[in-house]
Amino acid sequence: MWSDTINQANKTALLAWVKETGIHLVQVNGQRKYGGPPPGWVGDPPPSGSEVFIGKLPQDMYENKLIPLFQSVGKLYEFRLMMTFSGLNRGFAYAKYSDCRSAQVAITTLNNFEVQKGCLIMVCKSTEKCELCMDGLPSSVSLGQLQMVLQEVTTGVKNVSLYPNPSRKQGQLAVLKYHSHWAAAMAKKTLAEGNLDLHGEEIHVDWLKPEMKQKLRNSLGKTSSEGLKLGCDGGASSQRPDGPVPSPLHVPLSSMLDYLSALCKKQQLGEPVYLTKCVQVNPDGWMRFWYQVVIPGYPSPFRGFIWIKPDQSGLGEHEKAKNAAAFQVLKTLGCPLF
Repeated sequence: MWSDTINQANKTALLAWVKETGIHLVQVNGQRKYGGPPPGWVGDPPPSGSEVFIGKLPQDMYENKLIPLFQSVGKLYEFRLMMTFSGLNRGFAYAKYSDCRSAQVAITTLNNFEVQKGCLIMVCKSTEKCELCMDGLPSSVSLGQLQMVLQEVTTGVKNVSLYPNPSRKQGQLAVLKYHSHWAAAMAKKTLAEGNLDLHGEEIHVDWLKPEMKQKLRNSLGKTSSEGLKLGCDGGASSQRPDGPVPSPLHVPLSSMLDYLSALCKKQQLGEPVYLTKCVQVNPDGWMRFWYQVVIPGYPSPFRGFIWIKPDQSGLGEHEKAKNAAAFQVLKTLGCPLF
């Protein structure tokens, strides 16, 4: 609720502007939002890099002044003004444009723009953070259980990954990825204030920091590499619940897909997802493919280029490219293949 005794003139002007323009503003969890998408929008949301951060705003300034100003340099997809309980703004906002070029124009044109006498605002690229770190999870919490809880209390969950906690001997850490910065920010607020039934102690939720992301990448890379080497030894450690992981010393190149899949299943990393695209064909029949392999439990995808020669094996070119990509991933992870 607004306090009627604070900044009444500007609040009245805002209400008159809303009535005159028919614009729709929604206040949710400490911020007031326009659009996301705006009326008449067709298609997907704008790409990453299309949002700007607006700082040093006068606290008595509202959307009736700000939205027309930021619309003057490009088409707005969304505008979010952070609010206090008294009805003053918190001094900053976010404007998301329909494309990255408009966002850059806004930065060039409106950074250090004088919105009131002696008041210069700051406009810069928004970091658009979408990943949260949930620390303090007990080892007994499963990925399925965590996903179920998150879907009940938050919206816009894109991906959830569980890792052994790199800072503690016991327990787990989760990385939560959301479809947008707004969804992640709302989830952070909800999770930080709520009482989650995950049997943990002092569960802490914050933005995923670059140093923690690198620490997880290093830790998981080491664990995955060691795990894959164990699976390659052919000893007791190469067994998985539904059968043995085949030894690479006896695996033909055409079976690398199955081999990588089995090892990822053993390490509980999830089923690999492959993308391949032919980018070049030589006169002698050799084809150059770009590939990307995403392992859900691994912090970063594997990308590269490979050459494929058509033969009489009966496999399609893309299937052979996937096999070759799996071979490259296994080598990158340190599995001795021959």
